[in-house]
Amino acid sequence: MEEVSLVRVDAVRVEPVTQTVPVIGRLVPTQAGSISARIDGPVSAVHVQIGNRVTRGEVVAELDTAALEVQHTIADARLGEAQALLTTRKAELDLARQEVKRLKGIKNTAVTSRAVVDDAVQKVVIAEAKVNEALAAVNSAAAGKQMVELSLEHTKVRAPYAGVIVTRSTEAGAFVKTGETVAEIVADESLEVEADIPFDRLSGLDEGTGVLIVLDDGSEHSAVVRAIVPQEDKLTRTRATRFIPQFRKRPKRLAVDQSVTLNIPVGAPRSVLSVHKDGIIRRQGKELVYVVVDDVAEIRPVELGVAVGSRFEVLGGLKEGEPVVVRGNERLRPDTKVSVDRGSS
Repeated sequence: MEEVSLVRVDAVRVEPVTQTVPVIGRLVPTQAGSISARIDGPVSAVHVQIGNRVTRGEVVAELDTAALEVQHTIADARLGEAQALLTTRKAELDLARQEVKRLKGIKNTAVTSRAVVDDAVQKVVIAEAKVNEALAAVNSAAAGKQMVELSLEHTKVRAPYAGVIVTRSTEAGAFVKTGETVAEIVADESLEVEADIPFDRLSGLDEGTGVLIVLDDGSEHSAVVRAIVPQEDKLTRTRATRFIPQFRKRPKRLAVDQSVTLNIPVGAPRSVLSVHKDGIIRRQGKELVYVVVDDVAEIRPVELGVAVGSRFEVLGGLKEGEPVVVRGNERLRPDTKVSVDRGSS
C-alpha cells in the first residue's frame, strides 16, 4: 500500500507590500524639565532621590515656613481690624440714614428746617463713602492674607506631572530663589520616537502613517507619525519626525535617548503575489516549494522577491490560489502522495 504523507498547506495569495528602509531614531519624552521653586526661601527638606518615581502633585521638597507663618498672623490681624472698622462704618451709616428719615418726618415744622435736613443727607453721603473705604480696606487685607497663604502653599515644591527624578539640585539648609531648579524630571511613561528622516524618504510618510519599529531587545512594535517638523537641517538634509509608539506590551526599562530602528516606507504600497516563508525549501542555491496537485506533492522552483512579514513576494513559479506545503515538506519527495490537513488550509 502506497504511503500517504499528512501535510499542511497555505494558499499563494496577493498581499499589500511597501518597500522600507531602516532609519535609526531615539526615544524622547513628551514632557521633561525642571521642578523649580516658586518663592525665595531656605530649604527645610528634600523628599526625593535620583531615580525616584513621583506622581503629579507629589511634594518633592519643602521650604521653611516660619517667616511666612508670622506674616500670615499679621495679615490675619489686619483683616480682622479692617472687618471691625467696616462694621463700625456700616453702623454709622445706619444711624445717619435713620436721622434723615426722622428729620424728613418732621419737615416744614417749627422744629426743623430744610438746611438741617440737607446737612443730615450730606452726612449719609459721607458715611457711605467711609463704608466703601472700609470695604476696600477689607478686600485689600483679604488679598494680602491670600498672598501669604499662596506663598505658604508654594513652600511645598510639587512635581508638575508624573515621572522619574533624573537630577537633584539642592539639599536641606540651602537657600533657593524664585525659579531656581530643585530637581529635574522626565515623564518616562509618555515617550515618543523621534528620527531625522532624509528629505528624499519623506514621500511615504504623512500624519497617521503606520511604521514598524524595533527596539534594542529585538522586539517589534508599531508606531504612527504624529508630526513632521517643517524645518530641514541644512547639513544633513533631514527633517525631525515624531512618532507615537503603540506597544502591544510596554517593554520594561525604556529610557530617554534609547535607540530605535524604524522601517520607513519608500513610495506608495503595491500588491504582490506572496507565499508563506515556511513553504520555502533551499537546496543547492535554489528556492523550491511543494505544490499539492491532485493529492500529489509536486516540487517546483520559484523566484522570490522582498519579504512581506511572514511571507515572500513571488516573482515567478506560482499562481494565486495554489496550495503550497508549509508543514511536513521537510520529509517529502517529489510526486509523493499527500493528505491535506484541512483544518489549517
